[in-house]
Amino acid sequence: MESQIARQDNSGLPRQREPDLAGLATFTLDPSGRVTSWSVTATRLFGHPAPAVTGQHICEVLMTGPGQRELVGEALAEVAAGRVWSATLTGGRLGEGQFAVRWEPLAGLGGGAVVIAQHSSAQHDSAQHGPSWLSEAAARIGTTLDLTQTAREVADVAVPGFADAAVIFGSERLLAADEFTAPRVGHAAVVRRLAGRLAGQATAVTDSLLRPGEVLVFGADSPSCRAMATGGPVLYERLDPESARRIARRPGGPELAASYTSFLAVPLIARGVVVGCATFGRTPASPAFSPADFALASELASRAAVCIDNARLYSQERRTAVALQRGLLPGQPAVPAGLEVAHCYLPVGASVVGGDWHDIVALPGGRAALIVGDVMGHGPEAAAVMVQLRTAAHTLAGLDLPLGQILRRLDHMAASMAAPFATCIYTVIDPAASSVVAAQAGHLPPMLVLPGGATRLLELPPGLPLGLGAESFEPTLISLPRGATVALYTDGLVESRVRPIDDGLAALRDALGSALDGPGTLDDACDRVTGRLRQHGEDDITLVLARIRPTAAVALRATE
Repeated sequence: MESQIARQDNSGLPRQREPDLAGLATFTLDPSGRVTSWSVTATRLFGHPAPAVTGQHICEVLMTGPGQRELVGEALAEVAAGRVWSATLTGGRLGEGQFAVRWEPLAGLGGGAVVIAQHSSAQHDSAQHGPSWLSEAAARIGTTLDLTQTAREVADVAVPGFADAAVIFGSERLLAADEFTAPRVGHAAVVRRLAGRLAGQATAVTDSLLRPGEVLVFGADSPSCRAMATGGPVLYERLDPESARRIARRPGGPELAASYTSFLAVPLIARGVVVGCATFGRTPASPAFSPADFALASELASRAAVCIDNARLYSQERRTAVALQRGLLPGQPAVPAGLEVAHCYLPVGASVVGGDWHDIVALPGGRAALIVGDVMGHGPEAAAVMVQLRTAAHTLAGLDLPLGQILRRLDHMAASMAAPFATCIYTVIDPAASSVVAAQAGHLPPMLVLPGGATRLLELPPGLPLGLGAESFEPTLISLPRGATVALYTDGLVESRVRPIDDGLAALRDALGSALDGPGTLDDACDRVTGRLRQHGEDDITLVLARIRPTAAVALRATE
Protein backbone atom coordinates (compact mmCIF):
# COMPACT_ATOMS: atom_id res chain seq x y z
CA MET A 1 0.00 0.00 0.00
CA GLU A 2 1.34 3.40 -0.89
CA SER A 3 2.63 5.71 1.79
CA GLN A 4 0.96 9.09 2.18
CA ILE A 5 4.16 11.09 1.79
CA ALA A 6 4.32 13.95 -0.71
CA ARG A 7 6.36 12.58 -3.61
CA GLN A 8 6.01 11.54 -7.22
CA ASP A 9 5.74 7.90 -8.18
CA ASN A 10 7.04 6.35 -11.37
CA SER A 11 4.04 7.60 -13.32
CA GLY A 12 5.08 11.18 -12.68
CA LEU A 13 1.79 11.97 -10.97
CA PRO A 14 2.00 13.83 -7.65
CA ARG A 15 1.28 11.75 -4.55
CA GLN A 16 -0.54 12.94 -1.46
CA ARG A 17 1.01 16.00 0.09
CA GLU A 18 3.22 15.55 3.14
CA PRO A 19 1.47 16.84 6.28
CA ASP A 20 2.68 20.27 7.28
CA LEU A 21 4.34 20.05 10.71
CA ALA A 22 5.20 23.73 10.90
CA GLY A 23 1.99 24.55 12.72
CA LEU A 24 1.82 21.61 15.15
CA ALA A 25 3.80 21.07 18.35
CA THR A 26 3.64 19.15 21.62
CA PHE A 27 5.09 19.68 25.08
CA THR A 28 4.38 18.40 28.59
CA LEU A 29 3.75 20.17 31.90
CA ASP A 30 3.87 19.06 35.51
CA PRO A 31 0.77 19.53 37.73
CA SER A 32 1.82 23.07 38.63
CA GLY A 33 2.16 24.12 34.97
CA ARG A 34 5.95 23.97 34.59
CA VAL A 35 7.42 22.65 31.34
CA THR A 36 8.87 19.14 31.70
CA SER A 37 9.54 18.33 28.03
CA TRP A 38 9.67 20.42 24.86
CA SER A 39 9.62 18.86 21.40
CA VAL A 40 11.65 19.87 18.36
CA THR A 41 8.49 21.10 16.67
CA ALA A 42 7.69 23.27 19.69
CA THR A 43 11.08 24.93 19.27
CA ARG A 44 10.43 25.41 15.57
CA LEU A 45 6.92 26.79 16.12
CA PHE A 46 7.58 29.10 19.06
CA GLY A 47 11.30 29.82 18.73
CA HIS A 48 12.27 28.75 22.26
CA PRO A 49 14.93 26.02 22.64
CA ALA A 50 14.16 23.25 25.12
CA PRO A 51 16.88 24.16 27.68
CA ALA A 52 15.53 27.70 27.90
CA VAL A 53 11.97 26.69 28.76
CA THR A 54 12.30 23.43 30.70
CA GLY A 55 11.36 24.09 34.32
CA GLN A 56 9.66 27.41 33.47
CA HIS A 57 5.96 27.98 34.09
CA ILE A 58 3.95 27.99 30.87
CA CYS A 59 2.58 31.44 31.76
CA GLU A 60 6.14 32.77 31.67
CA VAL A 61 6.96 31.07 28.37
CA LEU A 62 3.91 31.34 26.09
CA MET A 63 0.56 32.13 27.64
CA THR A 64 1.25 35.63 28.87
CA GLY A 65 -1.75 37.42 27.35
CA PRO A 66 -4.67 38.96 29.26
CA GLY A 67 -6.73 36.31 31.01
CA GLN A 68 -4.49 33.47 29.88
CA ARG A 69 -3.14 32.75 33.36
CA GLU A 70 -6.71 32.11 34.51
CA LEU A 71 -7.26 29.84 31.51
CA VAL A 72 -4.11 27.90 32.39
CA GLY A 73 -5.43 27.40 35.92
CA GLU A 74 -8.70 26.13 34.50
CA ALA A 75 -6.87 23.78 32.13
CA LEU A 76 -4.68 22.36 34.91
CA ALA A 77 -7.74 21.75 37.07
CA GLU A 78 -9.47 19.91 34.23
CA VAL A 79 -6.56 17.58 33.47
CA ALA A 80 -6.01 16.97 37.19
CA ALA A 81 -9.60 15.68 37.24
CA GLY A 82 -8.80 13.38 34.32
CA ARG A 83 -10.56 15.44 31.63
CA VAL A 84 -9.40 16.92 28.30
CA TRP A 85 -9.42 20.74 27.96
CA SER A 86 -9.41 22.61 24.64
CA ALA A 87 -9.40 26.27 23.69
CA THR A 88 -8.36 28.75 20.99
CA LEU A 89 -5.86 31.36 22.17
CA THR A 90 -4.26 34.44 20.71
CA GLY A 91 -1.87 37.12 21.94
CA GLY A 92 0.84 36.98 24.58
CA ARG A 93 4.05 35.30 23.42
CA LEU A 94 2.25 32.75 21.30
CA GLY A 95 3.14 34.60 18.13
CA GLU A 96 0.98 35.83 15.30
CA GLY A 97 -2.45 34.39 14.63
CA GLN A 98 -4.56 32.03 16.66
CA PHE A 99 -3.57 28.72 18.26
CA ALA A 100 -5.81 25.77 19.07
CA VAL A 101 -4.52 24.04 22.21
CA ARG A 102 -5.57 20.67 23.61
CA TRP A 103 -4.56 19.65 27.15
CA GLU A 104 -4.71 15.93 28.00
CA PRO A 105 -4.05 14.21 31.36
CA LEU A 106 -0.52 12.84 31.73
CA ALA A 107 -0.41 9.65 33.81
CA GLY A 108 2.39 8.80 36.26
CA LEU A 109 5.06 10.94 37.95
CA GLY A 110 2.42 12.82 39.90
CA GLY A 111 0.25 13.70 36.89
CA GLY A 112 0.53 16.74 34.66
CA ALA A 113 -0.55 17.45 31.09
CA VAL A 114 0.51 16.86 27.53
CA VAL A 115 -0.32 19.93 25.40
CA ILE A 116 -0.87 19.79 21.65
CA ALA A 117 -0.76 23.22 20.02
CA GLN A 118 -1.70 23.91 16.40
CA HIS A 119 -1.39 27.19 14.55
CA SER A 120 -4.54 28.39 12.84
CA SER A 121 -2.73 28.46 9.50
CA ALA A 122 -1.97 24.76 9.88
CA GLN A 123 -5.61 24.08 10.60
CA HIS A 124 -6.59 26.04 7.51
CA ASP A 125 -4.00 24.14 5.47
CA SER A 126 -5.45 20.84 6.69
CA ALA A 127 -8.90 21.93 5.64
CA GLN A 128 -7.56 22.87 2.21
CA HIS A 129 -5.63 19.65 1.58
CA GLY A 130 -7.60 16.95 3.43
CA PRO A 131 -7.24 15.61 6.97
CA SER A 132 -3.84 15.99 8.61
CA TRP A 133 -2.37 12.53 9.16
CA LEU A 134 -0.29 13.64 12.11
CA SER A 135 -3.06 15.53 13.88
CA GLU A 136 -5.26 12.47 13.46
CA ALA A 137 -2.43 10.43 14.97
CA ALA A 138 -2.33 12.72 17.99
CA ALA A 139 -6.03 12.11 18.59
CA ARG A 140 -5.90 8.34 18.06
CA ILE A 141 -2.87 7.45 20.21
CA GLY A 142 -3.24 7.11 23.97
CA THR A 143 -7.00 6.62 24.21
CA THR A 144 -6.41 4.14 27.07
CA LEU A 145 -3.72 3.44 29.65
CA ASP A 146 -3.35 -0.15 28.50
CA LEU A 147 0.24 -0.68 27.33
CA THR A 148 -0.53 -3.19 24.58
CA GLN A 149 -3.50 -1.23 23.26
CA THR A 150 -1.47 1.99 23.20
CA ALA A 151 1.32 0.31 21.22
CA ARG A 152 -1.26 -1.08 18.78
CA GLU A 153 -2.68 2.41 18.32
CA VAL A 154 0.77 3.68 17.38
CA ALA A 155 1.25 0.89 14.85
CA ASP A 156 -2.25 1.38 13.43
CA VAL A 157 -1.64 5.10 12.98
CA ALA A 158 1.70 4.52 11.24
CA VAL A 159 0.29 1.95 8.77
CA PRO A 160 -0.61 2.94 6.12
CA GLY A 161 -0.38 6.63 6.91
CA PHE A 162 3.40 6.68 7.09
CA ALA A 163 4.70 3.20 6.32
CA ASP A 164 3.70 -0.24 5.06
CA ALA A 165 4.90 -1.94 8.26
CA ALA A 166 5.48 -0.83 11.84
CA VAL A 167 6.77 -2.64 14.91
CA ILE A 168 6.83 -1.05 18.37
CA PHE A 169 9.36 -2.18 21.00
CA GLY A 170 9.73 -1.27 24.67
CA SER A 171 12.83 -1.44 26.83
CA GLU A 172 12.55 -4.72 28.75
CA ARG A 173 14.32 -3.52 31.91
CA LEU A 174 12.06 -0.49 32.04
CA LEU A 175 8.90 -2.55 31.51
CA ALA A 176 9.75 -5.45 33.80
CA ALA A 177 11.62 -3.79 36.64
CA ASP A 178 11.01 -0.05 36.20
CA GLU A 179 14.79 0.18 35.91
CA PHE A 180 16.30 2.60 33.42
CA THR A 181 19.62 1.71 31.89
CA ALA A 182 20.73 4.21 29.28
CA PRO A 183 21.48 2.48 25.95
CA ARG A 184 25.14 2.80 24.97
CA VAL A 185 26.76 2.68 21.57
CA GLY A 186 28.45 -0.67 21.06
CA HIS A 187 26.24 -2.54 23.55
CA ALA A 188 23.26 -4.81 22.91
CA ALA A 189 19.73 -3.82 23.94
CA VAL A 190 17.03 -6.10 25.39
CA VAL A 191 13.54 -5.13 24.23
CA ARG A 192 10.01 -6.48 24.27
CA ARG A 193 7.89 -6.39 21.13
CA LEU A 194 4.68 -4.59 22.08
CA ALA A 195 2.78 -4.50 18.78
CA GLY A 196 3.16 -4.78 15.03
CA ARG A 197 1.15 -3.90 11.95
CA LEU A 198 1.58 -5.05 8.35
CA ALA A 199 -0.40 -3.38 5.57
CA GLY A 200 -2.86 -5.77 3.97
CA GLN A 201 -2.46 -8.45 6.67
CA ALA A 202 -4.98 -9.51 9.30
CA THR A 203 -4.01 -8.93 12.93
CA ALA A 204 -3.79 -12.68 13.57
CA VAL A 205 -1.32 -13.12 10.71
CA THR A 206 0.79 -10.17 11.87
CA ASP A 207 0.84 -11.43 15.47
CA SER A 208 1.93 -14.90 14.33
CA LEU A 209 4.94 -13.38 12.55
CA LEU A 210 5.69 -10.58 15.00
CA ARG A 211 4.54 -11.96 18.32
CA PRO A 212 3.51 -9.31 20.90
CA GLY A 213 5.25 -9.78 24.23
CA GLU A 214 8.29 -11.56 22.78
CA VAL A 215 11.57 -10.50 24.40
CA LEU A 216 14.42 -9.92 21.93
CA VAL A 217 18.06 -8.92 22.04
CA PHE A 218 19.14 -6.30 19.51
CA GLY A 219 22.81 -6.67 18.66
CA ALA A 220 25.05 -3.66 19.15
CA ASP A 221 25.30 -3.14 15.37
CA SER A 222 21.57 -3.44 14.67
CA PRO A 223 19.86 -0.24 13.44
CA SER A 224 17.26 -0.31 16.24
CA CYS A 225 19.95 -0.58 18.89
CA ARG A 226 21.90 2.28 17.31
CA ALA A 227 18.78 4.43 17.22
CA MET A 228 18.19 3.84 20.93
CA ALA A 229 21.84 4.48 21.80
CA THR A 230 22.25 7.66 19.73
CA GLY A 231 18.77 9.06 20.29
CA GLY A 232 18.28 9.70 16.58
CA PRO A 233 16.67 7.96 13.58
CA VAL A 234 18.61 5.37 11.59
CA LEU A 235 17.92 4.78 7.89
CA TYR A 236 18.73 1.39 6.33
CA GLU A 237 17.84 -0.72 3.28
CA ARG A 238 17.71 -4.28 4.64
CA LEU A 239 17.07 -6.06 7.89
CA ASP A 240 20.06 -6.84 10.07
CA PRO A 241 21.05 -10.54 9.85
CA GLU A 242 19.74 -11.47 13.31
CA SER A 243 16.30 -9.92 12.69
CA ALA A 244 16.11 -11.56 9.28
CA ARG A 245 16.95 -15.00 10.77
CA ARG A 246 14.45 -14.51 13.57
CA ILE A 247 11.61 -13.70 11.18
CA ALA A 248 12.63 -16.50 8.79
CA ARG A 249 11.93 -19.09 11.49
CA ARG A 250 8.21 -18.33 11.29
CA PRO A 251 5.91 -19.62 8.52
CA GLY A 252 5.81 -16.95 5.84
CA GLY A 253 8.70 -15.12 7.46
CA PRO A 254 11.21 -15.31 4.56
CA GLU A 255 8.65 -13.85 2.14
CA LEU A 256 7.85 -11.09 4.62
CA ALA A 257 11.49 -10.12 5.11
CA ALA A 258 12.07 -9.98 1.35
CA SER A 259 9.04 -7.78 0.67
CA TYR A 260 10.40 -4.64 2.37
CA THR A 261 13.23 -2.63 0.86
CA SER A 262 13.44 0.46 3.06
CA PHE A 263 13.52 0.77 6.84
CA LEU A 264 13.63 3.51 9.45
CA ALA A 265 14.35 2.95 13.16
CA VAL A 266 13.32 5.76 15.52
CA PRO A 267 13.93 5.92 19.29
CA LEU A 268 10.96 6.45 21.60
CA ILE A 269 12.02 9.12 24.07
CA ALA A 270 9.74 10.32 26.88
CA ARG A 271 10.82 12.77 29.60
CA GLY A 272 14.42 12.40 28.47
CA VAL A 273 14.37 8.60 28.81
CA VAL A 274 14.61 6.13 25.92
CA VAL A 275 11.61 3.89 26.56
CA GLY A 276 11.95 1.85 23.37
CA CYS A 277 12.03 2.20 19.62
CA ALA A 278 9.79 1.98 16.56
CA THR A 279 10.79 0.32 13.30
CA PHE A 280 9.03 1.31 10.08
CA GLY A 281 9.22 -0.47 6.74
CA ARG A 282 8.19 0.28 3.14
CA THR A 283 7.77 -1.99 0.16
CA PRO A 284 9.01 -1.16 -3.37
CA ALA A 285 5.52 0.16 -4.13
CA SER A 286 6.20 3.07 -1.78
CA PRO A 287 9.05 5.59 -1.99
CA ALA A 288 12.10 4.70 0.08
CA PHE A 289 12.57 6.51 3.37
CA SER A 290 14.83 9.53 3.21
CA PRO A 291 16.07 12.16 5.66
CA ALA A 292 13.03 14.21 4.68
CA ASP A 293 10.88 11.68 6.58
CA PHE A 294 12.81 12.14 9.83
CA ALA A 295 10.67 15.04 11.05
CA LEU A 296 7.44 13.11 10.57
CA ALA A 297 8.85 9.98 12.20
CA SER A 298 10.31 11.92 15.11
CA GLU A 299 7.06 13.78 15.79
CA LEU A 300 5.08 10.54 15.71
CA ALA A 301 7.66 8.86 17.95
CA SER A 302 7.56 11.76 20.40
CA ARG A 303 3.79 11.49 20.78
CA ALA A 304 3.94 7.69 20.90
CA ALA A 305 6.69 7.65 23.52
CA VAL A 306 4.75 9.83 25.96
CA CYS A 307 1.61 7.72 25.59
CA ILE A 308 3.52 4.44 25.89
CA ASP A 309 5.36 5.69 28.96
CA ASN A 310 2.06 6.83 30.49
CA ALA A 311 0.71 3.33 29.96
CA ARG A 312 3.91 1.81 31.34
CA LEU A 313 3.74 3.91 34.50
CA TYR A 314 0.08 3.10 34.98
CA SER A 315 0.76 -0.61 34.48
CA GLN A 316 3.58 -0.46 37.02
CA GLU A 317 1.40 1.33 39.57
CA ARG A 318 -1.47 -1.08 38.95
CA ARG A 319 0.75 -4.14 39.39
CA THR A 320 2.09 -2.66 42.62
CA ALA A 321 -1.41 -1.98 43.91
CA VAL A 322 -2.64 -5.47 43.01
CA ALA A 323 0.41 -7.03 44.68
CA LEU A 324 -0.29 -4.96 47.78
CA GLN A 325 -3.91 -6.03 47.78
CA ARG A 326 -2.99 -9.69 47.55
CA GLY A 327 -0.58 -9.26 50.41
CA LEU A 328 -2.96 -7.22 52.54
CA LEU A 329 -6.05 -9.37 52.16
CA PRO A 330 -6.26 -12.37 54.49
CA GLY A 331 -5.45 -15.79 53.14
CA GLN A 332 -7.81 -18.72 53.11
CA PRO A 333 -8.97 -19.06 56.74
CA ALA A 334 -9.01 -22.33 58.67
CA VAL A 335 -12.67 -22.53 59.64
CA PRO A 336 -13.51 -25.11 62.35
CA ALA A 337 -15.70 -28.00 61.23
CA GLY A 338 -18.60 -26.86 63.41
CA LEU A 339 -18.94 -23.49 61.66
CA GLU A 340 -19.97 -22.23 58.25
CA VAL A 341 -18.46 -18.84 57.36
CA ALA A 342 -18.80 -16.57 54.31
CA HIS A 343 -17.03 -13.25 53.81
CA CYS A 344 -16.84 -10.48 51.22
CA TYR A 345 -14.62 -7.40 50.86
CA LEU A 346 -15.34 -4.65 48.29
CA PRO A 347 -12.96 -1.67 48.07
CA VAL A 348 -14.52 1.67 47.23
CA GLY A 349 -14.31 3.00 43.67
CA ALA A 350 -11.15 2.12 41.75
CA SER A 351 -9.13 1.47 44.90
CA VAL A 352 -7.70 -2.00 45.36
CA VAL A 353 -6.65 -1.58 48.98
CA GLY A 354 -8.33 0.13 51.89
CA GLY A 355 -8.81 0.33 55.63
CA ASP A 356 -11.27 -2.54 56.16
CA TRP A 357 -10.08 -5.93 57.37
CA HIS A 358 -11.57 -9.21 58.51
CA ASP A 359 -10.06 -12.37 59.88
CA ILE A 360 -11.06 -15.83 61.08
CA VAL A 361 -8.83 -17.63 63.58
CA ALA A 362 -9.43 -21.21 64.68
CA LEU A 363 -9.25 -21.69 68.47
CA PRO A 364 -9.09 -24.77 70.73
CA GLY A 365 -12.32 -26.68 71.34
CA GLY A 366 -13.76 -26.04 67.88
CA ARG A 367 -14.21 -22.34 68.60
CA ALA A 368 -13.33 -19.54 66.18
CA ALA A 369 -12.48 -15.84 66.56
CA LEU A 370 -14.20 -13.65 63.95
CA ILE A 371 -12.75 -10.14 63.69
CA VAL A 372 -13.82 -7.16 61.58
CA GLY A 373 -12.04 -3.81 61.71
CA ASP A 374 -12.16 -0.49 59.92
CA VAL A 375 -9.42 2.14 59.78
CA MET A 376 -10.74 5.60 58.98
CA GLY A 377 -10.27 6.44 55.29
CA HIS A 378 -9.35 4.21 52.39
CA GLY A 379 -6.52 3.70 49.95
CA PRO A 380 -2.84 2.93 50.66
CA GLU A 381 -2.55 5.17 53.74
CA ALA A 382 -5.42 3.43 55.52
CA ALA A 383 -4.18 0.04 54.29
CA ALA A 384 -0.75 0.60 55.84
CA VAL A 385 -2.38 1.04 59.26
CA MET A 386 -4.87 -1.75 58.67
CA VAL A 387 -2.29 -4.42 57.91
CA GLN A 388 -0.45 -3.75 61.17
CA LEU A 389 -3.63 -3.93 63.26
CA ARG A 390 -4.84 -7.05 61.44
CA THR A 391 -1.52 -8.82 61.95
CA ALA A 392 -1.48 -7.91 65.64
CA ALA A 393 -5.11 -8.99 66.09
CA HIS A 394 -4.42 -12.33 64.38
CA THR A 395 -1.39 -12.97 66.59
CA LEU A 396 -3.23 -12.04 69.78
CA ALA A 397 -6.24 -14.17 68.81
CA GLY A 398 -3.99 -17.20 68.44
CA LEU A 399 -2.94 -16.78 72.08
CA ASP A 400 -6.61 -17.24 73.07
CA LEU A 401 -6.49 -14.24 75.41
CA PRO A 402 -9.66 -12.71 76.90
CA LEU A 403 -11.45 -10.42 74.45
CA GLY A 404 -11.10 -7.28 76.55
CA GLN A 405 -7.37 -7.82 76.91
CA ILE A 406 -6.92 -8.26 73.15
CA LEU A 407 -8.76 -5.01 72.37
CA ARG A 408 -6.76 -3.13 75.02
CA ARG A 409 -3.51 -4.26 73.41
CA LEU A 410 -4.77 -3.22 69.97
CA ASP A 411 -5.80 0.13 71.46
CA HIS A 412 -2.28 0.71 72.84
CA MET A 413 -0.79 -0.23 69.50
CA ALA A 414 -3.09 2.10 67.54
CA ALA A 415 -2.28 4.97 69.92
CA SER A 416 1.46 4.50 69.41
CA MET A 417 1.06 4.62 65.61
CA ALA A 418 -0.26 8.19 65.62
CA ALA A 419 -2.66 6.99 62.95
CA PRO A 420 -6.32 7.75 62.20
CA PHE A 421 -8.61 6.01 64.64
CA ALA A 422 -9.93 2.54 63.89
CA THR A 423 -12.97 0.58 65.00
CA CYS A 424 -13.13 -3.15 65.65
CA ILE A 425 -15.63 -5.87 66.54
CA TYR A 426 -14.12 -9.02 68.08
CA THR A 427 -16.21 -12.16 68.54
CA VAL A 428 -15.59 -15.77 69.57
CA ILE A 429 -18.20 -18.30 68.45
CA ASP A 430 -18.46 -21.57 70.35
CA PRO A 431 -20.47 -24.21 68.43
CA ALA A 432 -20.49 -26.60 71.41
CA ALA A 433 -22.13 -24.01 73.66
CA SER A 434 -24.23 -22.44 70.84
CA SER A 435 -22.99 -19.05 71.96
CA VAL A 436 -20.97 -16.04 70.92
CA VAL A 437 -18.87 -13.73 73.08
CA ALA A 438 -18.48 -10.25 71.54
CA ALA A 439 -16.73 -6.99 72.40
CA GLN A 440 -16.53 -3.87 70.29
CA ALA A 441 -14.33 -0.81 70.04
CA GLY A 442 -16.46 1.93 68.54
CA HIS A 443 -17.77 -0.46 65.89
CA LEU A 444 -21.31 -1.12 64.73
CA PRO A 445 -22.93 -4.00 66.67
CA PRO A 446 -23.35 -7.45 65.12
CA MET A 447 -26.68 -8.41 63.63
CA LEU A 448 -28.41 -11.71 64.37
CA VAL A 449 -30.54 -13.29 61.65
CA LEU A 450 -32.96 -15.92 62.91
CA PRO A 451 -34.45 -18.77 60.88
CA GLY A 452 -37.36 -17.39 58.91
CA GLY A 453 -35.60 -14.06 58.25
CA ALA A 454 -36.27 -12.12 61.46
CA THR A 455 -33.31 -9.91 62.49
CA ARG A 456 -32.13 -8.03 65.55
CA LEU A 457 -29.08 -5.99 66.55
CA LEU A 458 -27.06 -7.45 69.39
CA GLU A 459 -26.83 -4.93 72.20
CA LEU A 460 -23.20 -4.50 73.30
CA PRO A 461 -21.35 -1.86 75.32
CA PRO A 462 -20.12 0.46 72.54
CA GLY A 463 -16.52 1.02 73.66
CA LEU A 464 -14.23 3.71 72.27
CA PRO A 465 -12.45 3.35 68.90
CA LEU A 466 -8.92 1.95 68.97
CA GLY A 467 -6.19 4.48 69.65
CA LEU A 468 -8.16 6.71 72.03
CA GLY A 469 -6.88 5.17 75.28
CA ALA A 470 -9.96 3.30 76.47
CA GLU A 471 -9.47 1.66 79.87
CA SER A 472 -11.68 -1.34 79.22
CA PHE A 473 -13.66 -3.17 76.55
CA GLU A 474 -16.49 -5.17 78.07
CA PRO A 475 -17.33 -8.56 76.48
CA THR A 476 -20.91 -9.82 76.28
CA LEU A 477 -22.05 -13.46 76.14
CA ILE A 478 -25.00 -14.15 73.84
CA SER A 479 -26.80 -17.46 73.21
CA LEU A 480 -27.29 -18.37 69.57
CA PRO A 481 -30.65 -19.89 68.65
CA ARG A 482 -30.50 -22.99 66.48
CA GLY A 483 -29.95 -22.02 62.81
CA ALA A 484 -29.17 -18.34 63.59
CA THR A 485 -26.59 -16.41 61.57
CA VAL A 486 -24.25 -13.75 62.97
CA ALA A 487 -23.44 -10.85 60.63
CA LEU A 488 -20.39 -8.61 61.16
CA TYR A 489 -19.88 -5.64 58.83
CA THR A 490 -18.30 -2.21 58.37
CA ASP A 491 -20.11 1.11 58.11
CA GLY A 492 -19.49 1.30 54.35
CA LEU A 493 -22.32 -1.18 53.94
CA VAL A 494 -24.91 0.90 55.77
CA GLU A 495 -23.89 4.56 55.73
CA SER A 496 -23.37 7.25 53.08
CA ARG A 497 -23.78 11.01 52.67
CA VAL A 498 -27.24 10.54 51.22
CA ARG A 499 -28.44 7.76 53.52
CA PRO A 500 -28.62 8.05 57.34
CA ILE A 501 -27.18 5.12 59.23
CA ASP A 502 -30.60 4.17 60.65
CA ASP A 503 -31.95 3.81 57.12
CA GLY A 504 -28.85 1.85 56.16
CA LEU A 505 -29.25 -0.55 59.08
CA ALA A 506 -32.89 -1.04 58.16
CA ALA A 507 -31.87 -1.83 54.57
CA LEU A 508 -29.24 -4.29 55.85
CA ARG A 509 -31.78 -6.05 58.06
CA ASP A 510 -34.15 -6.39 55.11
CA ALA A 511 -31.39 -7.60 52.78
CA LEU A 512 -30.08 -10.15 55.30
CA GLY A 513 -33.54 -11.45 56.10
CA SER A 514 -34.38 -11.95 52.42
CA ALA A 515 -31.03 -13.48 51.47
CA LEU A 516 -30.79 -15.93 54.37
CA ASP A 517 -34.43 -16.99 54.23
CA GLY A 518 -34.09 -17.99 50.58
CA PRO A 519 -32.29 -20.88 48.88
CA GLY A 520 -28.55 -21.07 48.37
CA THR A 521 -25.39 -21.20 50.41
CA LEU A 522 -24.05 -18.71 52.92
CA ASP A 523 -21.66 -17.47 50.22
CA ASP A 524 -24.63 -16.83 47.92
CA ALA A 525 -26.35 -14.85 50.66
CA CYS A 526 -23.19 -12.80 51.26
CA ASP A 527 -22.97 -11.92 47.56
CA ARG A 528 -26.66 -11.01 47.34
CA VAL A 529 -26.49 -8.68 50.34
CA THR A 530 -23.35 -6.81 49.26
CA GLY A 531 -24.58 -6.64 45.66
CA ARG A 532 -27.85 -5.09 46.82
CA LEU A 533 -26.33 -2.52 49.19
CA ARG A 534 -23.07 -1.57 47.49
CA GLN A 535 -24.78 0.87 45.11
CA HIS A 536 -25.14 3.29 48.00
CA GLY A 537 -21.62 2.77 49.31
CA GLU A 538 -19.01 5.52 49.47
CA ASP A 539 -16.50 3.56 51.56
CA ASP A 540 -14.92 0.12 51.65
CA ILE A 541 -17.43 -2.65 52.37
CA THR A 542 -16.85 -5.78 54.47
CA LEU A 543 -19.42 -8.39 55.42
CA VAL A 544 -18.81 -11.63 57.36
CA LEU A 545 -21.60 -14.17 57.94
CA ALA A 546 -21.21 -17.11 60.34
CA ARG A 547 -23.53 -19.80 61.65
CA ILE A 548 -23.20 -23.03 63.58
CA ARG A 549 -23.69 -26.15 61.48
CA PRO A 550 -26.87 -28.01 62.57
CA THR A 551 -25.07 -31.13 63.86
CA ALA A 552 -22.00 -29.35 65.26
CA ALA A 553 -23.18 -28.85 68.85
CA VAL A 554 -24.41 -32.44 69.20
CA ALA A 555 -21.20 -33.87 67.71
CA LEU A 556 -18.96 -31.77 69.89
CA ARG A 557 -20.82 -32.62 73.06
CA ALA A 558 -20.58 -36.32 72.20
CA THR A 559 -16.78 -36.09 72.12
CA GLU A 560 -16.49 -34.38 75.50
